[in-house]
Amino acid sequence: MSIVYNELNWIWLILYICMASKTNKVSIVKPWTTGISGQLQKALVTGVPKLKRIDLEVACEDFSNVIGKSPIGTLYKGTLSSGVEIAVASVSLTLSKTWTKNLEAQFKNKIDTLSKVNHRNFVNLIGYCEEEEPFTRMLVFEYAPNGTLFEHLHVKEAEHLNWGPRLRIATGMAYCLQYMHGLDPPVALTNLSSSTVHLTDDHAAKISDLSFSRETDSSEKKPDGRKDIDIDMTQSTSPASNVYSFGVLLFEIVTGRIPYSLDNSSAENWAAHYLKWDKPMKEMVDATLASYQENQVEQVAELIKDCVDPDSEKRSRMNEVSERLREITKMSSEFVVPKLSPLWWAELEISSA
Repeated sequence: MSIVYNELNWIWLILYICMASKTNKVSIVKPWTTGISGQLQKALVTGVPKLKRIDLEVACEDFSNVIGKSPIGTLYKGTLSSGVEIAVASVSLTLSKTWTKNLEAQFKNKIDTLSKVNHRNFVNLIGYCEEEEPFTRMLVFEYAPNGTLFEHLHVKEAEHLNWGPRLRIATGMAYCLQYMHGLDPPVALTNLSSSTVHLTDDHAAKISDLSFSRETDSSEKKPDGRKDIDIDMTQSTSPASNVYSFGVLLFEIVTGRIPYSLDNSSAENWAAHYLKWDKPMKEMVDATLASYQENQVEQVAELIKDCVDPDSEKRSRMNEVSERLREITKMSSEFVVPKLSPLWWAELEISSA
């Protein structure tokens, strides 16, 4: 059964996704506890829509448009009648015989948790499908079409990110995490890395939290090439662990380096090593950056140290982190969100069906 858990964790981590079809009749799981102002607020349905398999099948061209696979599931790409692209993550039919009450509870808990989150720098859940004949468990998210932050930082074929866009991505993430930690109760991410941060066409950050299994194999490598790190850092879902992970991400954004050694799986060891470095951060800046502001680099370096303090009680809170980034970058919360979001059109179509 641990293999099933590991595979479930893997598939949901790599998927970033969207919405369903116009003819859906919705049933409410749980009301949104927060909202977005303006037109989007008016268009929102008051809960997470339960979608029909047949409607998702139409949107995904009879489930023929496969864009990703794993041993336990498939990712399909589809299109709404409005032209908005979608993707649907489906658990394999073969799992119906091994789908336990525990897995079902995790599936429902993920829906319940994500239904509380509604932020423009987050990959928002906007639908799900649950049917028995045939066995169907699907999660439907909005779609971020421009790859992951990891790809843009480390894959040569991906579009290069200059200094300004990198700061905009980091600041958008900070505002999103501040919002999530401010919910009642707080919502903390189970995994935060450059592989779980997706980008829109205008390079706005969209954080995802698509895993729903806590059981992992410590020898299994993440999508970004590193192994699972200490359970207190990755599997703890506390705001303090999110702050630590955010500090690691800031280091990766500034230096262009993967902060975890494949031979050293301990995040705490990495932090201790980093905090002992005497070399100024400006000497570690990503060599592919044509230009950057040295004063911003040094200010971000100090923020990183506060985020990765081994003592979680001494770490800055996310509201403090976002405020310091706002002072460094001069970027407001409105400046860092996607300018054109397909989420609005998807939700408008559902609400008017």
